[in-house]
Amino acid sequence: MIRVYPRLAVRDLTFGYTAKRLLFDGWSQSFPAGEMTAVVGSSGRGKSTLLYLLGLMVRPTDGSVLVDGVDHARASDRKRAEVRARHFGFVFQDAALDTTRSVLDNIVEAALYRAQPRSQAVRRARNLLDAFDLDIEETARPGQISGGQAQRIALCRAMLARPRIVLADEPTGNLDAAAAGVVVDALRAAASDGAAVVVVTHSQGVAAQCDRTVRL
Repeated sequence: MIRVYPRLAVRDLTFGYTAKRLLFDGWSQSFPAGEMTAVVGSSGRGKSTLLYLLGLMVRPTDGSVLVDGVDHARASDRKRAEVRARHFGFVFQDAALDTTRSVLDNIVEAALYRAQPRSQAVRRARNLLDAFDLDIEETARPGQISGGQAQRIALCRAMLARPRIVLADEPTGNLDAAAAGVVVDALRAAASDGAAVVVVTHSQGVAAQCDRTVRL
């Protein structure tokens, strides 16, 4: 019998910035393919930290972080970076764009780590700019655009390679209702295409549009 694993899961996760204050103590959760999950909770509870743990950017003290059933919690830094580049798309709370590079270069930079041809990445980036209603010059720098535009550019970057896992930290926090709707629709479309989508949010409206809610 073929065993089907969740796209992303943690098992017996333990982590804290100090030994006396654990954010997670033997915590387990699964994030299946095709599902959009909201992660909610009070400030300081560890919602953003959870995304860093799920995204293999922070190592847990103990426990497993599994992608398609394979544990990467104790893999080498190089291996974890390879898994991130191959499988993950990230939307950070502050957009995290490189201010020294153009809008287009910010979007396609992740393709370099996957050895994707630049011409192919540029075509995909331009399609995403159109899809997310970003009528801005490709050569513009992050300092020349609005915060809402920057957040949608970060979403373009995250979706460039059609990732199997999308992790988004307050992706609509700085957006008006129309722009927020574009972002949520894009995340839902990624889930519909088979990605496991995890969204940290304080917005009840965003959480209501997810398939389920995990409370920390």
